[in-house]
Amino acid sequence: MNIDAFYTWFMGLGAEYGVNPLVFGAIYVGAIPFFTISLAWLVRNLRQKKSAVLPALLTGFFFISAYLYLIIAGKNVPFWVYLFIALLVGFGAWSTIRKIGREVANKGEADEP
Repeated sequence: MNIDAFYTWFMGLGAEYGVNPLVFGAIYVGAIPFFTISLAWLVRNLRQKKSAVLPALLTGFFFISAYLYLIIAGKNVPFWVYLFIALLVGFGAWSTIRKIGREVANKGEADEP
């Protein structure tokens, strides 16, 4: 594949999804270091048996960040992107509710004589 063919293909993606392919590409490539860092943080927290909620949410966010741009600015977004975002939101809500429940239970135990 030569550079002209790649450029034509890449720029043609903008018409398919209704977005600027350079912005999409910049977000996609720019998120890679943040994804890698958050993934390492997630693995470290899991190994140390620490909370993995925030690193898991950040890892997921950076994984789909370019597709979030598609959802906001584009059209013809793949179904799996909507599904993954729904799962991230559901996981975050479930985790928060669980943590609040634990904090409330711990507070009640601390108040007992």
